Amino acid sequence: MPSLRLQRVRELLKREIGELVRREIPPGNAGLITVNDVAVTSDLQSATVFVGILGNADQQKTAAAQLEGHRKHIQGMLGKAVILKYTPQLRFVIDDSIEQGNRVLKIIDELEHTGSEDENTPQDH
Repeated sequence: MPSLRLQRVRELLKREIGELVRREIPPGNAGLITVNDVAVTSDLQSATVFVGILGNADQQKTAAAQLEGHRKHIQGMLGKAVILKYTPQLRFVIDDSIEQGNRVLKIIDELEHTGSEDENTPQDH
């Protein structure tokens, strides 16, 4: 289990990176970019930023390219906003867990809907 300090740093980085992404990459052709989680190494030298991108396939490609293009700038701004001994090197990873969760919920809703229709239809015995 990660230490309390590591958890606090993760949450701080998540909040700050979310703000920086929101300011640096407007939700126009890049869709809506959300920072879902941040995983940091124990020495705080690098951080993996899990981002969700809401939008169509073109917007997702554009957002991924913009995140990579703005990576060093966001990392520099993060170094000014968060005082740590080392500013972690950022790596952005597309996280589609929210999309998968929505898909599962939709399937469950469809199953419940068809299940209630089956209960309402008379059966011959």
